[in-house]
Amino acid sequence: MSDAPPVVHVVDDDESARESLAFLLESADFEVVTYASAPAFLDALADARPGVVITDVRMPEMSGQELVARLAALKVRMPIIMITGHGDIPMAVEAMRSGVVDFIEKPFSEARMLDALSRALKATEAAPVTDDQAAVLHRLETLSERERQVLDGVVAGHANKVIARELGISPRTVEIYRAKLMTKMQADNLAALVRMTLSVRGPA
Repeated sequence: MSDAPPVVHVVDDDESARESLAFLLESADFEVVTYASAPAFLDALADARPGVVITDVRMPEMSGQELVARLAALKVRMPIIMITGHGDIPMAVEAMRSGVVDFIEKPFSEARMLDALSRALKATEAAPVTDDQAAVLHRLETLSERERQVLDGVVAGHANKVIARELGISPRTVEIYRAKLMTKMQADNLAALVRMTLSVRGPA
């Protein structure tokens, strides 16, 4: 029913984190269903109402990445937001290349989560706007060769130290280049940077 509120399916093995997120979303008038594991969500999938999936990355039994792959194999079209702890960025970037709408680093603010959820809900409503892609392409043209190399490494899911080793520079220098290119690309966070780059380059 079109008038029914969107359902947010929260998948997280950490009970306190799961219930805290559910409380936040319910306070924002979303209907929430929680699951203690990825298999539990998959078991309930047949009867689950359409909506958005929010899943943690690191979980026993089945990781968030494995859940994303399973949902893709099942051709489930629900947008997915991935929550990641520090050190999980390369995995999260790879997940975005597989179609995840957004990834959010812990700890995250209420505004960051609600913004990601709003974007996820809109993801299935319309195709990317051509004007937006043109703007991204214009920003890419303003990057220096080194900034482009760092961007390529970030979008490939490589950690700073890996990018540094490949380019023969220090990890600190990579951080400086990354900060510069994020400013030039007008990206508020790493997820936004990856998302806009993939919108014009594709996931290849």
